[in-house]
Amino acid sequence: MSIPHELSLEFPQSWNAIEQLMLFDAVFCDLASAYQEINRRIFRIETLEEPAEPDVLADLKRHRSLLKNEIAAAVAATKCAVA
Repeated sequence: MSIPHELSLEFPQSWNAIEQLMLFDAVFCDLASAYQEINRRIFRIETLEEPAEPDVLADLKRHRSLLKNEIAAAVAATKCAVA
């Protein structure tokens, strides 16, 4: 079973840029790693593998959304710098 909202699914056209950023930008790598960790925890909660209160799940989803926005901004900045 694939995990919804993985970075490769959220940014399919930017996946090569994301991989390069993860290799060469430690701050971006930490950002992407945090996103993946939170996303996988959300998946475990939603599939009832991990118990959690509804407010915990809501907080995790908000945090994932903020991280996704930061990732999108970093990818866009990289594309502008290359162009």
